[in-house]
Amino acid sequence: MPCLLTLIALSTPRLVVALLWLFSNWFTGLFSTSLMVLLGFIFLPTTLLWYACVQHWFGGQWTFWPIVGIVVALCADFSPAAGRKKE
Repeated sequence: MPCLLTLIALSTPRLVVALLWLFSNWFTGLFSTSLMVLLGFIFLPTTLLWYACVQHWFGGQWTFWPIVGIVVALCADFSPAAGRKKE
């Protein structure tokens, strides 16, 4: 059961990105190419979502709270890889 919950938690940001990509125009105009959205989907989905939120809700202004949010998003994206160190 804990493994199932872990898989659901790790796939949730990717599911949200996929649903936003398919059913809305949330990522339209944020990047010059769709490759950035694809790379964000694969490597940093939470950071991609927060970047899009800052562009839409904060008008692209990187003040204190958007920076705190991007740091938290980066920590969330990189934290699962920290536990898989090979000895």
